[in-house]
Amino acid sequence: MYGDRMGFRGWVGDRLVNADAVYGLIVYSALIAAISDKDANALDVLVGAGLTLVVFWGAHAFADAITRHGAERPLGQATREAIGHSSGMLYASIIPSIPLIVGALGLVSTDDAVSFSLLIAMVILGIVGYRAFAERKRPIIVRILGGLGAAMFGFLVILLNILVH
Repeated sequence: MYGDRMGFRGWVGDRLVNADAVYGLIVYSALIAAISDKDANALDVLVGAGLTLVVFWGAHAFADAITRHGAERPLGQATREAIGHSSGMLYASIIPSIPLIVGALGLVSTDDAVSFSLLIAMVILGIVGYRAFAERKRPIIVRILGGLGAAMFGFLVILLNILVH
């Protein structure tokens, strides 16, 4: 968990390669897809998806803090641990936000900004899936299939969210 790996690479890995980050990335992507479907501009999509993700993160951190709190952990310590642990949900949105920022600046169309954001999210999920199998020293074909499977699962969740909304 946190602190097991040293340096920048360890910091990134601890925060971006965990269940909270993967969940955050999928939720953020689904929000982007859902909000963009309403004739919004890139800034509307960025702000709407970002603020909604922060609300989801707050609920997640609150739930984590409550379950960590007990006789062995004061509420303040449990809250700090929960915020740190769940921060991956927010960090995971940074890279997919870049195309939306570029779109908000008017440098690309909203449709292109949304498409690039979702593509980036799928690539990140694929990398995380690949890395999970690589850490288990699986053959290269299994790593590739694992990466593709992770990306496709993310795509399926986004697609289902679009269909529901």
